[in-house]
Order: sequence, then structure tokens, then C-alpha cells
Amino acid sequence: MTDFHTGLGKTPANFQPLTPIDFLIRSAQVYPDKPAIIYDDLTHNNLTQSWQDTFTRCRQLSDGLRKLGIDKNDTVAVMMPNIPAMVEAAFGVPMSGGVLCTLNTRLGINALCFCLQHSEAKVLILDSEFAELAEIIIETFPDLILIHATDSAIEVPSFGVMSYEELLASSDNLDNWERPEDEWDAISLNYTSGTTGTPKGVVYHHRGAALNAVSNILDWDMPKHASYLWTLPLFHCNGWSFPWTVAERAGVNVCLRSIDADLILTLIAKHGVTHYCAAPVVHNLIANGKDALKSAIRHTVKGWVAGAPPSTTMLEKMEAMGFDITHVYGLTEVYGPVTLCAEQDDWLQLDIAERAQKKSRQGVASHLMTGFDVFKQGTTEPVAADGTEIGELVLQGNMVMKGYLKSRKATEEALKDGWFRTGDLGVKFPDGYIKISDRLKDIIISGGENISSIEIENVLYKLAAIESCAVVAAPDDKWGEIPIAFIEIYDGSSLTRDDVISHCRAHLAGFKVPKHIIFTQIPKTSTGKVQKFELRQAAKSLAHEAPKVK
Repeated sequence: MTDFHTGLGKTPANFQPLTPIDFLIRSAQVYPDKPAIIYDDLTHNNLTQSWQDTFTRCRQLSDGLRKLGIDKNDTVAVMMPNIPAMVEAAFGVPMSGGVLCTLNTRLGINALCFCLQHSEAKVLILDSEFAELAEIIIETFPDLILIHATDSAIEVPSFGVMSYEELLASSDNLDNWERPEDEWDAISLNYTSGTTGTPKGVVYHHRGAALNAVSNILDWDMPKHASYLWTLPLFHCNGWSFPWTVAERAGVNVCLRSIDADLILTLIAKHGVTHYCAAPVVHNLIANGKDALKSAIRHTVKGWVAGAPPSTTMLEKMEAMGFDITHVYGLTEVYGPVTLCAEQDDWLQLDIAERAQKKSRQGVASHLMTGFDVFKQGTTEPVAADGTEIGELVLQGNMVMKGYLKSRKATEEALKDGWFRTGDLGVKFPDGYIKISDRLKDIIISGGENISSIEIENVLYKLAAIESCAVVAAPDDKWGEIPIAFIEIYDGSSLTRDDVISHCRAHLAGFKVPKHIIFTQIPKTSTGKVQKFELRQAAKSLAHEAPKVK
């Protein structure tokens, strides 16, 4: 046996920790004058910032934070919309040795205080938009250093110890930053939505952040100097790692403070946006935008959709605009999407309905993800690849979290037997592609039969008038549980309860047809996910009030 180990160890010459910080350094060195950030809301701001300027500002942020006492593994929290400072924080905070904690911009004060306390944040950078929270935060956390991120788009009285720009201006040493000593070092902390209980703090490492960024590029064939529009919240899984992805490609971050269909379409045309990511609700806004603004876009735009598969109606509208939409899947615990529905050439020969059916699957593992499978529940035994047998979706690879902060038991349960257990149920098809059937908690058990809420929702989405829908269980004296459908229709559209029932009966077994139809506005999180826990609460009372389908 040949000895391939003795005298062949790791040294600084042949082994360096993987980190996305290196992507920023390279782009600044190789493409210093290329645009890195554009912030153009067409009214207040018109900023174009180069890669060299961005590198300088990130080093200033690092030095400024260190002067405030930030050291290795100290938490730096930020609560800002998709403005340039958020892109800079993705690099400047870890360059200081700190751990970046991006907070959901729609958090209530109680949830916000929980995250600040649980993370032991030493600094909070808070945007002008959330100025009303400043006083409560200062009173609750007197030792927290509050930084005011100012923006000419929103003018409010100054708060905190200094502004973000003053923090950067305090820097006098651009070399006061570091790479990680170990690629397993924490780079960021992301809190789950906490829709079913207390939010969990998910810890990411430098290795995973770097590999996920590169995997995004490979999955999307993302070219050099791509133009990326920030329709996806930067607080959500660190914008699915796209601040680091765009840096590796020396691309352009087109920042966006708020979601507005007219502004999105205008920016896509004006800045030649080539890529964006969003939940279905945002894709629908774009697809139903003004025709004059859509017609101004004369180049191919690629979009990723997550949270729910693309509907036939949305896909058809997007394709007519020249948009290429790909369905991706993931969770906070795996840096966002780590699987995608990789399209096959022969799908182009299918009609739109058949193509949408193919593209609705969660697909296959990303390029740099090791494993994606469906196991029989409670085991490591794969289900049959027959598209029928249901099991739990599991993931394995370098883009799985370090674990949950301060929760060893939850971490061990989630990573049991060397796989991350997603809590999603699905099937595997003969071609190896995987499709979600439902969340474990969303399965409806009616009269002993398992009903998939996703299956019913997919049928409902075939009705062109439906903008958003959700199916949940409601208690029933006879059947135990029955399915209830909450439906939101497009403005100007019309749809009756009888229309919905007739459509469902034509496509579903009788016991799967929703027993109540509720027309309402669907509650969603800031990332576009339907808040089913709210609908379950509503279903408990509405089930007794609304007329039941017979």
C-alpha cells in the first residue's frame, strides 16, 4: 500500500479556509471599476458604486466595528431592507470576525427582542424605516450599540450612537480585518420564521457560504458581470447566498428598498437585469405588470421561484415576456435552495401545461450538494422511485447548517444518522426527480385517508383567476379533519364557490374536494410564504360558519 499521507500534510501553501470574503477581494482586484452596487429608486437615490469602492467600504465597516469592540464570534445584527448597506454587511461583518445576524424586517417588537437577546447581539444596525423601534430597543438593551442606517428615501430624526456613514468614517485602518482561521467558523446567524413556536437560530459557516455561492453559479450558468435584482429579501438566508454569488461573478447588485411591480419592471429594462429570485407572489406581480413596462424588456431574464412551484398561468405569462423561470427548493437550515428542477431539452417540446407539471418538482440536488433523497419515515431506507411511495425529504452536504444556536437536542434530532431531516414529505420518480407531497404538519387525515394539501392547491392553481390559495385542515365531528380552501383572486377577476367546487370535482377524488371555500386575502410572510398557521386558526371557527360542500 502506498503511503499518501506521511509528509503530505496541510500547510498554508496548499490549504486555505474557504470563505466568500475572497470573492470580494478578487473582484476588487480584477474589476475595480466595474459596477458592484446600483441603488436607483427613480426618485430619491441614484447610486452606482464600483467593486473597488465596495471593498473599501467593507474594510471601513470592519474597522469601525472593531473600534466599537467587536471581536471574533461577536454577533452584529442588522435590520434593513435591500439597500447597499445590506450588501456591504454581508462582507464587512465577517471581515471583522463578527457573525452577521440579519433580522426579518417584519418582526414585531417581541420577536425582535427575542432574537437580539438569544443571539447576544452587541451591535444593531437599524434602518430609518424602523425608527419607531429604536426607543424600545434602547430601553430594553441599554448595552446594545445602536447604529442608524440613514437613507434619503426616508427622513427621520437621528437615533443611536451614530449613523452608518459615521461608523464607516470612523475607520482609519483599512487593514484591520481578517479571513477566518477555520472555514467551519460561523459567518452568519439566521432565525427561522418561528411560525410554530420560538424561532430557532441557524448557524452558517464560511465553507458552506462559499460553496453555496459557487453552486448557485453552476446551477444557473451565471455569467461574469451578471446583473442581479434584489427582489429577494437579503435577510432571508443571507439572500440565499447571492451577495457572495454576485461578488464571485463581479456582477451588479441592483438594490431595491421595497417591492413594486412598476419599479421592478423599470429597473430590469434600465439596468439590463439578467437574474432575480422571488416567491411566487412577486413573480405574479411582475407577470401582471403594465404591458408598456413589460414590452420595454427586450432581453432574456432568468428567475428562480421558491416557496411554491410555478403555476401554469404564471409560467405562461413569464415565458411570453421572455423570462426563464426555474423552481428551486430549500430551507433556512441549508442556506436556502439546494435543489432545483434541472430542465431537460425534451421538455421544450411539451405544451405549457405538461411543462409546468415537470417544472413543479423540487428536482435534483444542486451541483455542490452531496445528497438529496426520500427516506421511509424514521429510517435511512429510500422509498421506491415509483412516484407513489411517500417518505421524508432528506439532505446531505456542505451546505447544511452547523446547527441550531444554543439547542444541542434540536441539532442532534435534525442531523440524525448523517442526514438533515426536512420535515417535508415527497416522492421520487423513476428519472430520479423528487417532488414534495406536503409538509408533515400539513397532511390532512380525513376518515383515515391522508390528503395532501399541496395536491389540492396545485389543482386550484389551474384556475386562472386564482392569485394565491392555501388548503388546511379543519376539525370535523364525523371525519376527524376536512380540507378547507382559502382563495385570493386577481383584481378584476371573478370566481364563484360553485366554479371552484366543480373544478375540484373534475380533477380530484371526492374525499379530497375542499368542504369549505373561503374567499379572502391570504396572509403571507415577508418572503412570500403563506402563513398556514394563521389559516389553521381561522379554519377552526370558519368551519362551523361557512356552508359545507355536500
